[in-house]
Amino acid sequence: MGKKIELVVDHSGTGQRLDKYLGQAVEELTRSAAEKLILSGNVTCKGESLSKKELLKEGQILNLFIPDPEQLNVKAENIPLEIIYEDDDLLVVNKPKGMVVHPAPGNHDGTLVNALLAHCGDSLSGINGVIRPGIVHRIDKDTSGLLIVAKNDYSHRKLAEQIKVHSFTRLYEAVVHGNLKEDSGTIDKPIGRHPIERKKMAVTEKNSRPAITHYTVLKRYSQFTHVRLKLETGRTHQIRVHMAYLGHPVAGDPLYGPKHPVPGLNGQCLHARTIGFIHPRSGKYMEFTSELPLYFKEFLKKLENLYGA
Repeated sequence: MGKKIELVVDHSGTGQRLDKYLGQAVEELTRSAAEKLILSGNVTCKGESLSKKELLKEGQILNLFIPDPEQLNVKAENIPLEIIYEDDDLLVVNKPKGMVVHPAPGNHDGTLVNALLAHCGDSLSGINGVIRPGIVHRIDKDTSGLLIVAKNDYSHRKLAEQIKVHSFTRLYEAVVHGNLKEDSGTIDKPIGRHPIERKKMAVTEKNSRPAITHYTVLKRYSQFTHVRLKLETGRTHQIRVHMAYLGHPVAGDPLYGPKHPVPGLNGQCLHARTIGFIHPRSGKYMEFTSELPLYFKEFLKKLENLYGA
């Protein structure tokens, strides 16, 4: 059936872009969801489809059609999940290294989403579509650690807003190549698609978005450094790109690190250790921290044996 909405642009919407205005004016839409609605021709004015960049005028009448959510074509799989916390609105999951977050070409099953569908059934937000139900933010396949999953659209919107205004706490730990000069610092460099290697991201001014990473040295091991990293923004591959830009790529990173593998390390040494947020329903701040996984601890032990601190 779908849902029809008529909006009359008020004074506050004058001069705003259409996608931004809809993301604020319609409670059930994020800006990205509004953009998809516009691109599919489901936002009209006087019967004409509009561009997402349309600048609005006071009194303009907008007609929206929000289709019913597509039936999920991703199958549920009984894959064990390490759930740190769960209630009616969300759950916090400790994702293992090697697990893909959502289905994509080449990874149709065995993903976190497949496991979530088996655990939650229909109780997942639909804002990000049929392939990414409940997924508010992602971490790479070879990054382990904490992820928050939304069980309904209300929670998803509230959590996404926190990420947008940088009030979401995300602390990572990593082992990086080399010896950082400073004990702490901030990398404030924009990230965009690599101009030549399209599978990679890069620090670039062209078609990029702001990206800020704060780092603190935890321990030094001659040729490697154990660091804590705090994300202020959440760009694709942000930590990996920023640390490589500094000349200290994440140990074991096959994309941004040295071509030769690190002995005894299968994949990158990067763990999403702490996540903090304001609960969308109660309004209380919640924070969760996970143990460093076995692969990470074993690598630190090996460095201790080889180099000492």
